[in-house]
Amino acid sequence: MIVTATNSREPVLRREWISDGAHVNAVGASSPAFRELDTATVAAATLFADSRESIAAEAGEFQLAIKEGAISGPEYVRAELGEVAAGMHPGRTARDELTLFRSLGLGIEDLAAAEHAVASARSRGAGTEVEL
Repeated sequence: MIVTATNSREPVLRREWISDGAHVNAVGASSPAFRELDTATVAAATLFADSRESIAAEAGEFQLAIKEGAISGPEYVRAELGEVAAGMHPGRTARDELTLFRSLGLGIEDLAAAEHAVASARSRGAGTEVEL
């Protein structure tokens, strides 16, 4: 697994550095002017996103891959994360498949993580709840 979380304007990860079967979480560079991945990585990967709308509007490497003709467009996204989690679409389908989750962040994801953290802390009797 490889995770990128930068505000780079140029790729910090290139396809030739990535082994087949790797999974990439690209979670930074959330503006069309920025990109963490080269076009070859985007084109070679099975792509998942937290939101098709967000990736089309905000992911610089995604927009550039379309502009360069390396990928077809928004339909190149196999599924949104929620669709995979709900069993509506498969995740990885082969051991050597390069998968990419391009995250731009959604408030609902943050809320779900917070709810899970609070429930976990409550079940263990950890932490202190404060009434606001």
